[in-house]
Amino acid sequence: MCDGYFLTSSRVFLILLAAAGYALAAILMKLMAQSGTTQPILALLVVFFLVIVLAEVQLLRQMDLSNVYIAIIAAETLMVLAYAVWAGETLSAREIAGGGLVIAGTILVGA
Repeated sequence: MCDGYFLTSSRVFLILLAAAGYALAAILMKLMAQSGTTQPILALLVVFFLVIVLAEVQLLRQMDLSNVYIAIIAAETLMVLAYAVWAGETLSAREIAGGGLVIAGTILVGA
């Protein structure tokens, strides 16, 4: 299914869109857990998951399943780790190493 070019500009956009949706959903769930507010956050989560599904369907028309999910997970990992640092959360050496392994795996699969 993959045409030889792992990442084209349209694929990168869709990967980042899906990853951003997952990352924002995770952040919203954390905010929901902290604030106790559910209704408006649930509405946003539904919108994010709809966007994610549409982006992934488009990607799966162009790429293999394994490549799609590894690329999305790698991008999402970077986004969530960046948010965690920005929000003042501390990351352990193990968490940083785990994020690095996800990125390294993406590079290996995409090579």
